[in-house]
Amino acid sequence: MAKVTVPVIRARKGVEKIAMVTAYDFPGAKLASEAGIDIILVGDSAANVVHGFDTTLSISLEMMAFHVAAVARAKPHSLVVGDMPWMSFHISPEDTVRNAATLVRAGAEAVKIEGGSERIPHIERLIAAEIPVMGHLGLTPQSVHAEGGYRVQGRRLDTARRIIRDAQALEEAGIFALVLEGVPEALASVVTDRISTPTIGIGAGRSADGQVLVFHDLLGMGFGRYPKFVRQYANLRDIATDALRRFRDDVKTGNFPGKKETYRVDPGLEEALQLEETPSTANVFSL
Repeated sequence: MAKVTVPVIRARKGVEKIAMVTAYDFPGAKLASEAGIDIILVGDSAANVVHGFDTTLSISLEMMAFHVAAVARAKPHSLVVGDMPWMSFHISPEDTVRNAATLVRAGAEAVKIEGGSERIPHIERLIAAEIPVMGHLGLTPQSVHAEGGYRVQGRRLDTARRIIRDAQALEEAGIFALVLEGVPEALASVVTDRISTPTIGIGAGRSADGQVLVFHDLLGMGFGRYPKFVRQYANLRDIATDALRRFRDDVKTGNFPGKKETYRVDPGLEEALQLEETPSTANVFSL
């Protein structure tokens, strides 16, 4: 498969839907690439999914770079986008560029930033440094405390208008794609129609130019309750649990390992090993 690049994604607007998944490691990236996924987002959701934190605020830039590097080593045909974690793009445009460079050096081909018009100076500096940027509006998990939880955004006219304005401002700043999370489908449709930048929805209905889901969610590898917008395409948690249970049972009963999982030697050597005298403890200590 041909390598997916930022210009390829830009050109998909209104032509072909974009499929994006999160992945956080080498095998996840390999599977996503082999499945023909267009974009791999190394998401800060690794904080929840991989590390067990309650929010995405707990993951650091160094941890994100670690995950980006693992994904990049898979050499996926998919475009690799690194999520900029909380407080890595909030202080100054200079800090933002420096922190984004850490992800690019680790293997990211673009970065994603949450937030609207307040992020414009940071995005412009990134693009001036030739680092492609994906935007993210609507439900922004890094704003969990400010929003009082994970709530659908844009249900009121004033907030819907703000999201539209922010989308247009981000497009003007030069983003190559825009994630719309947790917004009504009608709002996602308006945003998609009003900007020439591809939109990628998650809990935003079908009108976006693409869709993204968390790797572990769509494969049924999560724990706890899944969001409403998740569609499970497999139940690997049950499959994996069953496999581990059968392994445990085989170990307990002596059925594992069997002959085909065991290394053998020539019969003569096996007999010699059986006949060889083991030095006594006294002889060992006298050496």
